Amino acid sequence: MSTLSIVIPVLNDADALCRVLADLREALGARGRQVDIVVVDGGSRDRSVDVARAAGARVLETGRGRARQLAAGAAAGDAAWLWLLHADSRVGASVIEALLRVIDAQLPAWGRFDIRLSGARPTLRVVEWSMNSRSRLTGIATGDQGIFVHRTLLERVGGIPQQALMEDVELSARLKRIAPPRCLRERLETSSRRWDARGIVRTIALMWWLRALYALGVTPTRLERIYYRG
Repeated sequence: MSTLSIVIPVLNDADALCRVLADLREALGARGRQVDIVVVDGGSRDRSVDVARAAGARVLETGRGRARQLAAGAAAGDAAWLWLLHADSRVGASVIEALLRVIDAQLPAWGRFDIRLSGARPTLRVVEWSMNSRSRLTGIATGDQGIFVHRTLLERVGGIPQQALMEDVELSARLKRIAPPRCLRERLETSSRRWDARGIVRTIALMWWLRALYALGVTPTRLERIYYRG
């Protein structure tokens, strides 16, 4: 039985998936750890499924929707620990070492990593600092930060929240009611494509607006429409 199950939801992410699976193979192989990698495809039309199978990952195919995909991946194995990882993440050795230290302590916990955005623009460093500081202050993590959780804690909060958007924020809010997060300072790199495509100021404004609406009780389904329209 694996100690850790890494769940990666994908949708037309073949190139990014190829990179992150190579990162994991290199970082984990050197440590001789038995890890279950589960790639959950939401209906890709590119080579995502082929890439996953060629890398030796388990592949599940579900309907579209990150929350649904994460729930399917979490239910597929019996590993004590789950790591919910985005396909466009890049995983360095320091991240793996930090995660394994948490796992080896054998105490049920949950947490996330600090984030580094892939772009070179100085303003992205400010965005990173803001995201990491806010998360440390509030105890709320986003999916970009690579949420990890012991299965017993995930079961206590009812599993992955099944909603159209903000499932990561809702999961964090539920988990922090029973245990504070482990906010690891090792940096998990994620793509800056969202900020590049929409613009930094516009993206920040949109995300804060969505969070405010969510706090005020706007439904995730409506927030999803606003997000993709925005």
